Amino acid sequence: MATEADTTLTSDTAILSRLIRAEDDSLSAAAAEALLRIRFEPRDLDRIHDLVTRNQDDGLTPAEQVELENYRRVSFMLDLLHSKARRSMKNHQAGR
Repeated sequence: MATEADTTLTSDTAILSRLIRAEDDSLSAAAAEALLRIRFEPRDLDRIHDLVTRNQDDGLTPAEQVELENYRRVSFMLDLLHSKARRSMKNHQAGR
């Protein structure tokens, strides 16, 4: 039987965290800058806001709950990539 810790270590977000290694600051400046330009489009941000707001009132359909979870996962991955890029840029600015 899988324990909660096992599930946490094998979740998609845990696997992505290990794969991306946000603490690794070895990206080139160009790669870091390119990653930092990846952003949600305004229509996606509007959709996320709508889903989050309606979720607070338990007003989402099952399909919308899945959609919100998908946005959450993608947002987490983007946060990891941006973190890695910012760390790398900090090192380049420090002259390392």
